Amino acid sequence: MFNARQPHNDLPRLPPAPEIETKAVLKACIKAQASLATLRGMAGRIPNQGMLINIIPMLEAQASSEIENIVTTTDRLFQYADEEHAHIDPATKEALRYRSALHRGCQLLTQRPLTTSTAIDVCRTIKGVEIDIRKVPGTALMNDATQEVIYTPPEGEATIRDLLSNWEQFIHMEREIDPLVRMAVMHYQFEAIHPFSDGNGRTGRVLNLLFLISENLLDLPILYLSRHIIRHKQEYYRRLLHVTTHQEWESWILYMLEAVHSTAQWTAAKIQAMCALMEKTRDQLRADATKIYSHELVDLIFTQPYCRIHNLVDEGIAQRQTASKILRELAASNVLREVSVGREKVFINTALMNLLTRDNP
Repeated sequence: MFNARQPHNDLPRLPPAPEIETKAVLKACIKAQASLATLRGMAGRIPNQGMLINIIPMLEAQASSEIENIVTTTDRLFQYADEEHAHIDPATKEALRYRSALHRGCQLLTQRPLTTSTAIDVCRTIKGVEIDIRKVPGTALMNDATQEVIYTPPEGEATIRDLLSNWEQFIHMEREIDPLVRMAVMHYQFEAIHPFSDGNGRTGRVLNLLFLISENLLDLPILYLSRHIIRHKQEYYRRLLHVTTHQEWESWILYMLEAVHSTAQWTAAKIQAMCALMEKTRDQLRADATKIYSHELVDLIFTQPYCRIHNLVDEGIAQRQTASKILRELAASNVLREVSVGREKVFINTALMNLLTRDNP
């Protein structure tokens, strides 16, 4: 019998004993796969890949951090995205590390398959410390409202590493199972193993995106998957726990497949809206600011919604004095909004930020 206060060292190994590819699951897989294919195809046709790499992972970072009650705003993330600030608040700093972990994970995939070592590296990037597999007992998950213990993960480094080894084998060896079903199963198992003292939820969500890339379902980490989880947070935790207590795999897998489907559709629509806004901005500058217009300039202000003079200099668009004049002209044309942040001037693409921060595409 499951006991929430006892370490769950007898966590069942993978693959799950119950049938997981039920008719309902396979039907949902078809829908989710189609939505992912649409998203991947749309992203692949966009010349400015930098916009996707910088923008969508930032939205994912904000939402995934909020799931863990690390609350910041999209505006603050973009404001500090490419700057070192001594006074940046801890929540924003931690959310920015989530984006760094996504990029780090993608880099690691070019060097080796998805492994326990990848998870350790990702968690270290998220937390900003040399975290490793738990070695000491005492970790328990509690209900935030009642402080009641609802789950005690496995204890003992050897046990945890053995479970992670089985987790790795499932990812890479059970290839007859649909990859989206494998993703749902691997995510549950990682969260149930809970290998780190902190950062497990965010690490697990980064691993989801890395897995989709490793299976060639995505080319970039641009699926805003945490959007669905933050909107259905209680259901997310409830279904995770029901797998542990009642082996209710089907409802968990269906939840994750719906998350993939709905967020793939939403992300594709958001990208389409961003591209339309970019083209509208190009047309406006071609008509009203011919002297300063360049393809690279528009790309930059959509890759860096909070743009600084040095961004233009770094991209080779203009020298510092000319860069300042260009940004002020863009502000005069209402393409950007000039604000003071401390001693420096920042130029905000307000139309893009409005698009990014509203829920509908």
